[in-house]
Amino acid sequence: MAIRTCVVALLLLAVAAPVSAQRKPAPEAEVCKNCHADYVQSYFETKHGQVGNVKGPDCQTCHGNADAHVAAGGGKGVGGIIGFNNKAIPADRKAGQCLSCHASNRHLAFWDAGQHRKQDVACSDCHLLHGTPGPGSTIALKKPNPTVAPYVRTERQLEYETCVSCHRQIRSQLTKPSHHPIIEGKLTCSNCHNPHGALSKAMLNYETIPQLCTTCHQEKRGPFVWGHPPVEENCVTCHNPHGSNHNRLLAEKAPNVCQDCHDASRHPGTIYDSSGGWNNATPNTRLIARGCINCHYFVHGSNAPAMRGKFFLR
Repeated sequence: MAIRTCVVALLLLAVAAPVSAQRKPAPEAEVCKNCHADYVQSYFETKHGQVGNVKGPDCQTCHGNADAHVAAGGGKGVGGIIGFNNKAIPADRKAGQCLSCHASNRHLAFWDAGQHRKQDVACSDCHLLHGTPGPGSTIALKKPNPTVAPYVRTERQLEYETCVSCHRQIRSQLTKPSHHPIIEGKLTCSNCHNPHGALSKAMLNYETIPQLCTTCHQEKRGPFVWGHPPVEENCVTCHNPHGSNHNRLLAEKAPNVCQDCHDASRHPGTIYDSSGGWNNATPNTRLIARGCINCHYFVHGSNAPAMRGKFFLR
């Protein structure tokens, strides 16, 4: 009976012990601390460190065997140690260390087929291994550039700030008058793209662009009795998804965007012809405040009967 009481007391003591006491740093971390005190301390504050303290991984799990490194007294790249900030180490080797634990993650299923891997982008180019996630985030991302939004109304870590450090041309498009609310924090790059690899073009989360766009713009999905072929094939035929100087993210202002295809059908291909203009007795009324969608409003598709639906009038 006394033995049983002692066992119960020990169990209660283990449960009541503070979490910090149960998660003692691994002995290897204490050795690394001699030279890398700041890195080791920041590691134990991260999700990696919290998991590592419970399951057992230490610095060597990611950086490789450090025996030769320690014996040589340290040094960049000495002893075959993997430094994730060392540009001399191939990106595949760095990513391989991460995949040794994260290979089963479904988001990484097509990492080898993705453009990031083909362009020698390593996990550590985007992720902070020793950083703490920002508010509202579960992962710590590098933030090399300040936000381009004129007013920031959130403390959350904005994902696009990491992406535009490489995709500079996208950064400039996001500042245009008409843009998806990415810089405002209402939409993220990964809502449309899978940065960890995909078989689709531009690593989209869906096989086609219309499938992706209609996940939000469901009223454009159809099916319609009268479908507009460009809409069914590719939304970016008319729209620039990242940003545009024209309303509704249009690649060009109407009627130019329409006349790229409808150049000589029914209506004249251009309003500047011999029958209309500024100098005639009856100026062409399409010169001012006119566009194709003033009449053909349901340009994405129509279910109206007869000619009104065929020409997207209603």
